[in-house]
Order: sequence, then C-alpha cells, then structure tokens
Amino acid sequence: MNRAAGKAALRWTALIVAAVLFLLPFYLLLRNGLASRAEITAPDWTLWPRQVHWENFARLFSSDDVPFARSLLNSAVVATLQTLGLLVICSLAGYGFARIPYRHSRTVFYAVLATLMIPTSVTFVPSFVVVSSLGWLSDLRGLVIPGLFSAFSVFLFRQYFLDFPRELEEAGRVDGLTRWGVFRRIVVPNSRGFFAAMAVISVIGSWNAFLWPLIIAQSPDSWTVQVALSGLLTSQNPQLNLLFLAAAVSILPIVLLFAFLQRYLVRGVTESGLKG
Repeated sequence: MNRAAGKAALRWTALIVAAVLFLLPFYLLLRNGLASRAEITAPDWTLWPRQVHWENFARLFSSDDVPFARSLLNSAVVATLQTLGLLVICSLAGYGFARIPYRHSRTVFYAVLATLMIPTSVTFVPSFVVVSSLGWLSDLRGLVIPGLFSAFSVFLFRQYFLDFPRELEEAGRVDGLTRWGVFRRIVVPNSRGFFAAMAVISVIGSWNAFLWPLIIAQSPDSWTVQVALSGLLTSQNPQLNLLFLAAAVSILPIVLLFAFLQRYLVRGVTESGLKG
C-alpha cells in the first residue's frame, strides 16, 4: 500500500512540475503584458506587477502603428478559408489515391510525397513571382490560395481512407450512388473525427505562419497577427509591455482550440496509420 502511495505521489509530483513548466511562459506573457515598461526592465523582480495596467489592452487595440485588431481578423479569415479549402482539396486527392485505381497512381503519389523534401523557403521566390504577377500582393487571395494544398495532408488522408471500411462504400454503390455520391454521403459523414483533426492541424499551422504573410502582406491592413507582432518588435519605439500582451492575446485562440479539440488530434494520428 505504501509503495502504491509512493508511486502515486511521484506521479502527481511529476505532473505538477510539468504543468508549472508548461504554464510558466503564459504567466510571463501575462505578467509583463500588464506591467509598465519600467517594471519589465527593472533589476528587482516581482511575481506580479505592483500596479496592474489594464489600460494596456486599450493601448494595444488603439495603436496607430500596428492595427492589431485588424490583424486578428485577417488571421481568422485566412485560417478559416485555408482550412476549408485544404480539407476539400486534400481529402479528394487522398481519396483518389486510396480508392481510384489508374495506371500511374503510385507514380503520381510518390511525386507528391517527394515535394515534402523540398524546403518551403525554396518555393518562396517562384510563388512570390506568381502571386505578384496576378496582383495579389497585400490581398487575402495571395495569403490564402498558395496554402490550399499540402502534400502531408494528402498523405494523411490517403492513409486514413486506405483503412476505411470498403463494405460501406460497396453498399452505397449497390444503392445506386456514384463514386462522388459515396464520398459525399458515406465517407465524409463517417470521417468527421479525422476531418476535425486535420482542421485543427491546419488552423494551427495557418495561424502561426509568419514568413509567407510577411512577404505578401506588405500593407498594414493585410497583416496577419504574426506580422503584427513583428511590427511591435521592430517599431522605432518598441513597447515591451504591449508586445508581451499582444503575444498573450494572439495565442489565446489557439490554446482554446487545442484545449477543446485535442482529442481529435490524437484520433487523427491513430486513424491515419502513423502508429508507433
């Protein structure tokens, strides 16, 4: 009994230490975001600001140099559109690789996988030339459309659909459904958990994207939240407390999304065939 109690105490201690280490950066962001600039750079450290500056929220969202509220809206729009487009395009591609046989399907699939070995930064120059020639600079189209396809997402969808019960699809074909009807009315409704997992992964990746929005969003009105954070850091008079507060606000939607939908991430990994 004592041995079991000791193991339980050790387990709880490890969990508490891990939780503290995980929450420490969030505490620092909130603490410095609600402090004055002088208190952040002061040699003596306090666990909480002596005077909490709640007005920093108003200063952050009313800044003339960095339109932070607009950048949050832009990031939300880009993440939503990219996620919806990616789910449609990559799910169709993955289903085609998994279920539609044709002569060169394996060759095409390996060619898609080969693009994963190309660093993303290598494609920035040709992608920028294309987007610029189309007149999509500082435009949501330039931010959204290049991210509508992901070879890794196609791979995950293919792995999932390979294990999808063929009996359900065959029953739909017997009832007179076309291949598109089977996909839309049988496969997708029975794969909502996996689609939700892919949506979470896509939203997180789109929200945290920095290099491509930095290149394309040349106008402050088209900045995403990550570009706005860099604007606060590189301005002529950087205000550290606003920078910390902006970072805390920018990660809050992703933290909430992950907290509510983390079970779908685990399900997505297990159902895609990527098991250890």
